[in-house]
Amino acid sequence: LKVIAIDEQLRVIYEDNVHFDKDLPEFKTQGGVYIHSDRLTVTSPVLMWVKALDMILEKMKSSGFNFSQIRALSGAGQQHGSVYWKKGSIQILKNASSELPLHQSLKGCFSVSNSPIWMDSSTASQCRALEKAMGGAQPLASVTGSRAYERFTGNQIAKIYSQNPEVYKQTERISLVSSFAASLFLGTYAPIDYSDGSGMNLLQIWEKAWSKSCLDACAPGLEERLGCPVPSHSVLGPISPYYSQRYGFSPDCKIVAFTGDNPASLAGMRLQEGDIAISLGTSDTLFLWIQEPTPALEGHILCNPVDSQTYMALLCFKNGSLMRERIRDECASGSWDEFSKALSSTAAGNSGNLGFYFDVMEITPEAVGIHRFNRDNQKVVSSFPKEVEIRALIEGQFMAKRIHAEKLGYKVCK
Repeated sequence: LKVIAIDEQLRVIYEDNVHFDKDLPEFKTQGGVYIHSDRLTVTSPVLMWVKALDMILEKMKSSGFNFSQIRALSGAGQQHGSVYWKKGSIQILKNASSELPLHQSLKGCFSVSNSPIWMDSSTASQCRALEKAMGGAQPLASVTGSRAYERFTGNQIAKIYSQNPEVYKQTERISLVSSFAASLFLGTYAPIDYSDGSGMNLLQIWEKAWSKSCLDACAPGLEERLGCPVPSHSVLGPISPYYSQRYGFSPDCKIVAFTGDNPASLAGMRLQEGDIAISLGTSDTLFLWIQEPTPALEGHILCNPVDSQTYMALLCFKNGSLMRERIRDECASGSWDEFSKALSSTAAGNSGNLGFYFDVMEITPEAVGIHRFNRDNQKVVSSFPKEVEIRALIEGQFMAKRIHAEKLGYKVCK
């Protein structure tokens, strides 16, 4: 969890972070998540997120940060993760005592204690059912911007409904990670914004409204549990009194809709039509601003967070920084400096040696495992020399990005 405060000149005046594994060891996460025994189900504990927020605000308070100067607050959350509020939770959220850390007040508020997140791959049957209900993968993509993906929220909700109908029945509201975080600051349920809502297989991206056919295919009574989506730049209301009383925020501080991490990157990078950007994170993403999207079976079309009348295209690669970190640990003694030196010691093209590295099932393309090839296009099973391995990883990742972008019709300038 990261916080950054900027002044009216966009100068950074404060930044800090909470590291889930290190700072909240009681949750016993690895990389902030739980990978379940089936290796497909991946979740994060909701209360860990709330406790991290408590912790970072307390750090700011103890450093003497002046919360009363904050005029507006917004944020970004990992896309596709979902939070399930138990019936009656809105009253607890609205009336949280400023004498207590928020995680203590909210500990009984979630019907699902471990949230499914973007790394989850356990909903293949729900994806097939949704595509079938919509007449196929392409018709679904034409409505929602993407074919059915296992991590997308509609399919995660369908799984919870089918496996635990009682848990679903006890749920009064379903938030995305972004709208969940906004809800904590707002003191009531925050709406889902158009951009993050586009990553659910539920939103009609052209009409900016939930698709009744998609909702019905996933679970009953879903529309009332999701609320009405709003533009990504909507001012939702003033900050909850909890924060004024506990931390000294001005009661006039405005909460602006939170969005997904990928849409936020497009906004933060100030992309314009024709621009392309690559974000190297836990998952790697390639994204750009477009006027007239053509949703396809590969990649995603999301509503543009800056301009609700335009769109952003997105390609997502699951084996991103965690994959690079593993190769760094194995081949460069855990040091990025050594990793960089090894990379510089080999020539572009890697003498024809190439590798594709997927520790977990990849999204684009759907593949898993380590696949190495030498200059004669022969598959090499064991390993490359360390410096060759490092360059094979980096070049393989960027070649894949370019190949899949060009398949979607992107023109990469030489």
